[in-house]
Amino acid sequence: MINDENYNRRYVISAFVVLVVLIYITRLFMLQIVDQASRERADSNALVRQPVYPSRGLIYDRNGELLVFNQPIYEITMILREMRHGFDTIAFCQSMHITTTEFEERIKAFSDKKKNRGFSRYTPQVFMSQLSKEDIADLQENLYRYKGVGIRKRTLRDYAYQSSSHVLGSVGEISAADLEKDNYYQLGDYIGRDGIERTYEKELRGEKGVEVLMRDARGRIQGSYREGEMDIPAESGKNLTLTIDIRLQLLAEDLLQNKIGSAVAIEPKTGEILAMVSSPNWNPAQLVGRERSANYNNLLNDPNKPLMNRATQALYPPGSTFKLLQALTALQEKGITESSIYPCNGPQSLPIKCTHHHGSPVDLEEAIEQSCNPYFWLAFQSNMQKEGYGTDNMTFRARYEQWREDICSFGLGDKFENTDLSEQSAGSIPTTAYYDKYYGKTGWKALTIRSLSIGQGEILVTPMQLANEAAAIANKGYYFTPHLNKNMPFNTAKHVTNVEAHYFDIVHRGMHRMMTAGTGRYNNIDTLMMCGKTGTAQNPHGKDHAIYIGFAPMDNPQIAVAVVVENAGFGATWAAPVGSLMMELYLTDTITRPWVVKRLEDADFIHPAKVEVTP
Repeated sequence: MINDENYNRRYVISAFVVLVVLIYITRLFMLQIVDQASRERADSNALVRQPVYPSRGLIYDRNGELLVFNQPIYEITMILREMRHGFDTIAFCQSMHITTTEFEERIKAFSDKKKNRGFSRYTPQVFMSQLSKEDIADLQENLYRYKGVGIRKRTLRDYAYQSSSHVLGSVGEISAADLEKDNYYQLGDYIGRDGIERTYEKELRGEKGVEVLMRDARGRIQGSYREGEMDIPAESGKNLTLTIDIRLQLLAEDLLQNKIGSAVAIEPKTGEILAMVSSPNWNPAQLVGRERSANYNNLLNDPNKPLMNRATQALYPPGSTFKLLQALTALQEKGITESSIYPCNGPQSLPIKCTHHHGSPVDLEEAIEQSCNPYFWLAFQSNMQKEGYGTDNMTFRARYEQWREDICSFGLGDKFENTDLSEQSAGSIPTTAYYDKYYGKTGWKALTIRSLSIGQGEILVTPMQLANEAAAIANKGYYFTPHLNKNMPFNTAKHVTNVEAHYFDIVHRGMHRMMTAGTGRYNNIDTLMMCGKTGTAQNPHGKDHAIYIGFAPMDNPQIAVAVVVENAGFGATWAAPVGSLMMELYLTDTITRPWVVKRLEDADFIHPAKVEVTP
């Protein structure tokens, strides 16, 4: 028989065991959850998490020459919570060589939570940045007097050459607009502002780290927390190798000093940009440090617009350099043949006169050699009118659209896509809609737009597009997108023009003749088998622009160039020698014509009284 008393006692013991288990569970919850949360809250009040800034990636030229590196700089930080009592503002301002008004403005600026997402009175805020060791010398000696003020080491850009400003771009403090786009940044951080520094900002900037510091009950920093076990090291930015050859870049900049214009060189087989010069330029070191703002304003207000990248933004009529494309498209569309000849009456020719005296009639090779305006006008007319005008001008307009499509296939009339070139202009190859607007669909004919035949009128191109045109001609009908990063696979997209390869041979021969017997003969080096075309583009705002495009060697092109010198006059006199010297240096590593270099160095088109005019 069951003992009722013992049986009931079993329930009491079970209840006691359950109670003990519940007490243990509750205690564990308090220790692991509630107390841990309390500790974390306490830790958050006692700890300061401060960013550790990475070193920005280095930049090299195609041959491994260092172009951009980093130098140590300093910034002053402030924890406002610690500066409440007894802060000697006047003494601090004197040590930093600023006024009390500047002091107050800077405090106000970094305290604005709309502009500074990371603002807190309990954490370090950037008060002044981009300071040299000399700038902080006085403060460093007396830092103990200024509670809440700290000195933090960072890096800033430095340059091996006073060169390549439009290629490299600059680094400066982040703007409010950029702050809104990327949570990586805080007020006072640095960011690439233009050029390669801007294009490859995410690769060059690296990844920030975190340093966890401990402070006492009064908020004073006591040192690293737990000997740095919670710190996260910064990750340096990736290094970048450019396609630029710094020797070639320096030469072109030297030859274009005191001139307004541009020089671009491309490796035809890859689309790699060997040199990209815009003149006037500036020393990239001018946009570094505390003088950046003042120097930038000076450059911005300079009437010669040095901040403009003329290589990719300036627009010019291509002049006679366009005749090469005129010949190729006329051959492709059967407007002419390789044996077509046309008469030339020199300056008496109508409706377009020739600027040269030479024999008549002329064939295509001689027309390229002598840059014969009447030949290319008549070839253009023949191409446009080959099938007549048709009802309501439709046949002619269709013929024009095909011509325009052929021309644009050489990379003209639009910006380059899938490239690391920034700040591009599209240029202009006018459409039928453009002419319909001004003349009506039946109001324009080949004669109406005859100036297009010699690269004038409404056609506009950039120097980069001209260099790319030269590369496409050198390659006999294809090009790769021009680019600046040597390690990016831009050469996977091959752009094939509308012109079949066999039509380029006669154009190559004409370009070589231009360098050996035509307007380029004074700038030719026989051993390099140079091919080129000079141009003198009419300029409604002043003296004509000098233009040149070319490539070498003829049978195995390794470099294609384009040069524009604004308001200089003849392309053969001022643009062709620049392009010729660039090809010589790149292909031979030497310059054998120092007298040509000196003539170009001495020429000054910005201060006309100094211009050397000897051809």
